[in-house]
Amino acid sequence: MTRTLAEAGAEAAGCVRCALAGTRTQVVYGVGASDADLLFIGEAPGMHEDRQGEPFVGAAGQLLTRMLGEIGLTREDVYIANILKCRPPGNRDPLPGEIEACTPWLVEQISLIQPTVVVTLGNFATKFVLQTQRGITSMRGAVYPWHGRRVIPTFHPAAILHGGGEKSRQFADLREDFALIRTTLDRAAEVVVEGSQAPSADPDEQLELF
Repeated sequence: MTRTLAEAGAEAAGCVRCALAGTRTQVVYGVGASDADLLFIGEAPGMHEDRQGEPFVGAAGQLLTRMLGEIGLTREDVYIANILKCRPPGNRDPLPGEIEACTPWLVEQISLIQPTVVVTLGNFATKFVLQTQRGITSMRGAVYPWHGRRVIPTFHPAAILHGGGEKSRQFADLREDFALIRTTLDRAAEVVVEGSQAPSADPDEQLELF
């Protein structure tokens, strides 16, 4: 019997699958609607996330919330998660063993939520999900088919803030990407209204995604 997202999150809260269990304040499993059509995937929790137990709560999270508002959505409408559920010390890059240990949690999240559109935030998440070596600058601005879903890569909000904020070219690109997210969601909804089968993946297949 398939468990609920809340049940999975409760188990994840006590995860000791890698050494990050010894340095974290708490597990940052994810937040949002359990049946969201739109799933955001980032890299790993930062300092603020580690303290509060929720992804994207700092300045980058505020920018993400703002961009959602521009396309008529709130954080409660979507689901937000990271590849790693625990903060790496000093915000260093995730290690291969940590990724391997944490991936099953993300796979289960995707299986339970069944999102129509997945947005990868930044280089790390994009390369991980789409299994590519291409950088985010060349990947963004397009929609990629992925196991019966659609993936839209875009810049990590933190990169926008560090790169000049609203005055940067990246911010304009980010806004374009969010417009693309809105259009993609609307088109997927039209398919359902017209009576066609909406793209979806078998939960069992998700176990082989990565």
